Amino acid sequence: MAPRAGGRGATIVSMTPDLPKRSPLRLGPTVCALALLLMACQPPAAEEQATPSESAPAAPALTDAHKTAIDELTGVAGAYAEAEDVYRVSFPRTEVPVTVDGWPFQPFMGITSWAAFTAMPGGESMVMGDLTLFEDEVNPVMSVALDNGLEVTALHNHFFYDSPRVMFMHIGGHGGVEALASAVRKAFDKVKEIRAAAPQPASAFPGPRVPAASSIGAEAIDQILGVQGTVSSGMYKAVIGRPAKMHGREIAGQMGVNTWAAFAGSDENAVVDGDFAMHEGELQAVLKSLRGAGINIVAIHNHMMQDEPRFVFLHYWGKGRASELAQAIRAALDLLG
Repeated sequence: MAPRAGGRGATIVSMTPDLPKRSPLRLGPTVCALALLLMACQPPAAEEQATPSESAPAAPALTDAHKTAIDELTGVAGAYAEAEDVYRVSFPRTEVPVTVDGWPFQPFMGITSWAAFTAMPGGESMVMGDLTLFEDEVNPVMSVALDNGLEVTALHNHFFYDSPRVMFMHIGGHGGVEALASAVRKAFDKVKEIRAAAPQPASAFPGPRVPAASSIGAEAIDQILGVQGTVSSGMYKAVIGRPAKMHGREIAGQMGVNTWAAFAGSDENAVVDGDFAMHEGELQAVLKSLRGAGINIVAIHNHMMQDEPRFVFLHYWGKGRASELAQAIRAALDLLG
């Protein structure tokens, strides 16, 4: 062991044996931290630095040709919002006077239909819109929209005490701008066709009145729907629950996640109303199925928040023979996962 000099003249004996080579340099914690800081501040190599044009491709934009096509195909001169690359056409509903809470309502206050177009990657475009419709216009216009490639994403009211009743149908879609604009035009042409035939909105669904006293045969509907319903005062109701999760808790039919159908009237002259609980991806197929069978859609909305998977609820009303109505409901049920 070799002695080494200590402070203040003292001699300290090292407990480490003499080594044939010099020990490697040891850095203190302060020096190490400083070295790491300097390394972190070094800019990346030139080849690793991405330019803005390389990291984000240029956003697509509507062309003048797109805007001209939208004007010509919808029959309305639109307005362009450059900041969002959106071309929007509007259709104020002025042909039928509307009051809300007894006040003569103006289109500026919220009864104007509109459709907005924007560009998407790959040369396609997207449309979103809100169609202001009277009750007798909703289902014919919905069928035209669905038949021409548009999606129907919501149906609800915006007001209380409006006369006549005004409904709002939200639409969407993506594809070629010409096809989208043509579909929007067909929807509004249907509105004009309905109002030309009957200037004032209807106050009831077409068809004969359903008898007030009900006598629905349950067994036939049980067979068609594949479930056992319940009967009360000649009326029939079937409820089919679906599993879901909300706020992390498993829920199902008893908490309101269910599809149901209720029948009243007679077997030959019946009415059915109910609610479909659907995953978002099931909505369009169910709409097409029900509308194809003549079932009227009266509302589309959500009932829950933070549900997993996301559920949409559709309310409906149909008139006809009870067995045919049940078959229409069963065909739509078969589209659910």
